[in-house]
Amino acid sequence: MITINSVYHDYGGKGHYAVSDISFTIESGKIFGFLGPSGAGKSTVQNIMTGLLPLQQGEVLYDGQSVKALQTKFFNQIGVSFEHPNVYAKLTGYENLKYFAALFSVPTHDPIELLDRVGLRESAHKKASEYSKGMRQRLTLARALINNPKYLFLDEPTSGLDPSTAASIRELIREQRNSGAAVFLTTHNMELADSLCDTVAFLYNGKIAAMDSPEALKLQHGKRIVNVSYNDSGKELSKSFEMSDKTALAEFLTGINPIKIHSQEATLEEIFMRVSGKELKS
Repeated sequence: MITINSVYHDYGGKGHYAVSDISFTIESGKIFGFLGPSGAGKSTVQNIMTGLLPLQQGEVLYDGQSVKALQTKFFNQIGVSFEHPNVYAKLTGYENLKYFAALFSVPTHDPIELLDRVGLRESAHKKASEYSKGMRQRLTLARALINNPKYLFLDEPTSGLDPSTAASIRELIREQRNSGAAVFLTTHNMELADSLCDTVAFLYNGKIAAMDSPEALKLQHGKRIVNVSYNDSGKELSKSFEMSDKTALAEFLTGINPIKIHSQEATLEEIFMRVSGKELKS
């Protein structure tokens, strides 16, 4: 379990906090989505959690042990995939994974099997400099998984990927959760978070504006709507009802010729706009 208690960070040391009073927990076998626009503070929190930024105020605990007290061997348990791929361009995909696997003192995955899982098996022996941006992104993800991490940090893992490849990456992330990893996902892609996350937190101006499961947030902040399209004297018209207003909906349906009926609920992006008062921008 990862526990974050009242974390603050001030880059300039003048009381202007990039993130303020950040608190949450990530249980093993769960995916926690940290959602918000660029500049909200997502990367700051991730960098504090992974030791890239010093912890100034608050607590970051891994199974009860402070990040300040962690020893080098602890990093055998962490996998990190940054939004901007940082791989060795002069090495092949296979050589990149072999090199990073050698840095760990724990059993690692077979590089070819991992490359196959991220759709790069046929390009395993091409230099990374010949990879497209999306291919480098997938190689970075494979590198994050090479040590079978207990704690997995993912920053925009499907950015720039085509829909088919993105779907396979989402399934791979679910497998990490199902194997018991605690997954910390930072993104501004609300659809990705909705499809993957057990819990999401909306970060805005360095503070958590709302946090719960996607379904609970939709029930709390959104309205469930039923849209009815119907034929009226040769014209297609539509009318909307709140799903809770079953009587009115039933009475309406008895007097029309319906064409189609579909339900609609608030999206996470709409909820973000409601709790922050701002439109989400990447």
